[in-house]
Amino acid sequence: MSKTGIERRVHPRLALSLPVRISTIDSETDLATRRPFFRATREWCTNLSRGGVFVHTSERLAPGRRVLVEITLPDGRGFDSVGRVAWVGRGSAPASRSESAARDGIGIEFLAAAPADRCALERTLRTAREGTGSASRYVV
Repeated sequence: MSKTGIERRVHPRLALSLPVRISTIDSETDLATRRPFFRATREWCTNLSRGGVFVHTSERLAPGRRVLVEITLPDGRGFDSVGRVAWVGRGSAPASRSESAARDGIGIEFLAAAPADRCALERTLRTAREGTGSASRYVV
């Protein structure tokens, strides 16, 4: 819950550890060369819902930044969605540096995905909730 005591999540999250690729959609400008570039990184998510994903990363993307999210689902299929960085976690008041690193990451809200990808995500979430099939081995 938030500091105000109001739960803002619409969709329940499941603790799933899955490989994720995040790519920025809008270019940035390299200060030294003045050339445009895009960021792309391979990371792991720590939880997933039909509305978004938390990705463990030290990559700092500002809230509101649009990204392409590519998640490899347990059955080998991909889930691709345009997303928006909803928030950035910075490991508030950790007991140790490793505990801080474990909380570093970004929350990404899914904005647009193909219907087939949505169905694949729903199947994965349902399988993980039920604790059956290939998704259950990815539950943390």
